[in-house]
Amino acid sequence: MVIALPLFLNAHAQSINKPIKGTRIVPGAERMEVYLPLLKGKTVGIFANQTSRVNNTHLVDTLVKRGIKIVKIFGPEHGFRGTAGAGEDINNAVDKNTGIPVISLYGDHKKPTAEDLKGVDILVFDIQDIGTRFYTYISSLQYYLESALENHKPLLILDRPNPNGFYVDGPVLDPKFKSFIGMQPIPVVYGLTIGEYALLLAGEKWLSPEANKINTYNINSKPTTDTPFHVLVIKCVNYDHNSKYILPVAPSPNIRDIQSIYLYPSTCFFEGTVLSEGRGTDKPFQIFGHPSLPKTMYAFTPKPNEGAKISKCYYQQCYGWNLSGTPEKILKELDKKIQLKYLLYAYKIFPGKDSFFLKNNFINKLAGNDQLAQQVKQGKTEAEIRKSWEPALSNYKKIRKKYLLYKDFD
Repeated sequence: MVIALPLFLNAHAQSINKPIKGTRIVPGAERMEVYLPLLKGKTVGIFANQTSRVNNTHLVDTLVKRGIKIVKIFGPEHGFRGTAGAGEDINNAVDKNTGIPVISLYGDHKKPTAEDLKGVDILVFDIQDIGTRFYTYISSLQYYLESALENHKPLLILDRPNPNGFYVDGPVLDPKFKSFIGMQPIPVVYGLTIGEYALLLAGEKWLSPEANKINTYNINSKPTTDTPFHVLVIKCVNYDHNSKYILPVAPSPNIRDIQSIYLYPSTCFFEGTVLSEGRGTDKPFQIFGHPSLPKTMYAFTPKPNEGAKISKCYYQQCYGWNLSGTPEKILKELDKKIQLKYLLYAYKIFPGKDSFFLKNNFINKLAGNDQLAQQVKQGKTEAEIRKSWEPALSNYKKIRKKYLLYKDFD
């Protein structure tokens, strides 16, 4: 249950945790002295991928060495070890390093079933998110949280910093456009850590009806020795929403560095167009363009690679933009906002206006509405488009404040 979580968590952590010296941001997974006692003697199911690290070692490997009995591993998009491309089917397998069964929670099977959770006493979630609505790890979190509640399994969330957690911006999703790349009425950049987002889902009753019902019951019941918590977030140390956190491990094959993480909320809209968003290059989401754009522009030729075996414009010379640079340069360019100017200008100079957006209307899933594509076609300015995001964006900002575990940016 989410029992007055900030108070419960702080009291619990301070009572058994030694002070951490220095100012380095310490993710929840590294605070093993806080949560290992909760796992001792239990059979554990863990949702993890290549970002689930304790310093330089994978969390699963670390826990196994500490004598924790992990009986199930669950993996998200891109797989448990993080090598599969975007949208690539991933089958269940056995982890070669540990011999533990790995269940893929992507594709047709996104939510753990009662059968999946047989023999599991407690669940753990530890995945590095990048704070953008259409990045699917928060959708996986929702299904995992629902399953934990519905099957009466305690869930331990090891929180990690949000590298885009220092602002909030973008259109708020209209529920009519709900999909796995956008399940809730939040903006593109939502300004919460994975732990805070879990509190939002539960607090706003955005979970399944059964999970909401069980969570309400849990909140109004007293913890027991056998079940001291139902959902517990282990906070980061030395993190707040002004922090600029550089990820030590790439969170997915096409988000390879902090520059791509910063630009992703602005340039991922090109996934809904015929333009290449830079997959098949060494700078995905920093480079974008198309063969039919002016040949005086930046030139690049995308080709298949391990992280992007299938995508747009492969083996064709494209012309467009290269936004790469230092993190400081990109942060200054973005100015804590989604930049629509790239999309607007690309449409303006694209010769085949009718074919700019993909026919499957994927842009609507990315935007969370069917307005953005129409606004672009109508020649609306960035200021006009931004105005249409209100008041939904302002309302979300008020909701968000209720679930913050860390000092905010304003």
